[in-house]
Amino acid sequence: MRFPSPDLSGAAWRKSSYSDGGQNNCVEVADGFPGVVPVRDSKAPGSALIVPADAWAAFVAYVKG
Repeated sequence: MRFPSPDLSGAAWRKSSYSDGGQNNCVEVADGFPGVVPVRDSKAPGSALIVPADAWAAFVAYVKG
């Protein structure tokens, strides 16, 4: 399934709480995009992976479990 790419120019990115203490080896996500969760690597901030919100929620639940 393809989702239209959201405009991420104004996205407020936040780092994973499991990242390595502020170095540049971080996973970042942006909130506020209905139905999708943009995810990016802090070392390559120019590109993002757009994940369906339900798939992201399942991933997070699995990682926490």
